[in-house]
Amino acid sequence: MLPSISLDGLIVLDAIDRKGSFSAAAESLFRVPSALTYTVQKLESDLGTKLFERKGQRAELTLVGQLVLRQGREILSATSRLEEAVRQLETGWESSLTLAIDTVVPDLPLLQLIGEFTELGKQVTVNISEESLGGGWDALYSGRADIAIGVTGELPKGQYHVIEISELVFVFALNPAHPLAQHAGPIPTEALLQFPSIVVADSSTALAQRSSGLFDSRQVIRVPNMQTKIKAQQLGLGVGYIPKHLILDALATGSLVACNVEMPRPPQAVFMAWRKDAQGKAKDWFTERLPQCDWQF
Repeated sequence: MLPSISLDGLIVLDAIDRKGSFSAAAESLFRVPSALTYTVQKLESDLGTKLFERKGQRAELTLVGQLVLRQGREILSATSRLEEAVRQLETGWESSLTLAIDTVVPDLPLLQLIGEFTELGKQVTVNISEESLGGGWDALYSGRADIAIGVTGELPKGQYHVIEISELVFVFALNPAHPLAQHAGPIPTEALLQFPSIVVADSSTALAQRSSGLFDSRQVIRVPNMQTKIKAQQLGLGVGYIPKHLILDALATGSLVACNVEMPRPPQAVFMAWRKDAQGKAKDWFTERLPQCDWQF
């Protein structure tokens, strides 16, 4: 087993390589040259190999020295990031933040906001997860997310801050060649039941799963997200309600047509939520600005 390599040894190697000599490196580190010589000799002794070739006033790395320095710089960089993360956490900034966004919510406003956040220069890893139906609440409940964007349905009481951000308007959209698209007048519910319905799967893992806009059709095709549902209905694989803001282009180009039905789906409020006991400056930054985004619903 190789002896441990000290961070100080790596710092000295880095300085000698950057400055080109022991004396210049010692000056940059505010040490005497003999101290650097001792550190390098100790490191060479521990590793059992030479790290530098002395050529006059200059010191050049051997091949082994280059390897140690190359990987050593990665260690120094990681150490620096760790120290910064510790200092940052002590000032109230989290090391990471997870934002769960529902599949019905456009992601462009969120990405633009994350762009603004990166300009703060904080060492916070921002994670985005996609959820559907009850998945946003489930992500908060299970700790998979710090903030859920686009949650709907019955609002849990007590443990969450909840802010309404928009409203979903649904249309019953079909492939223009679908038999129901030729129906004169509002489509009766009985007619809908004769065709497969395309539904988005609930991404909940801890809480009870739920369905949304599901009717008792003869067959159900369950897909992972709203984008796949839209594609499936454009292909005529089945029928179902779709948030209007997601298919404006498809309606304009005619790849989908909006049809009247006897039982239209009413609009639905959309919320963002986070736990009341959650702490952190990154969380505070996002919860203050997320409600101000134009969510393009």
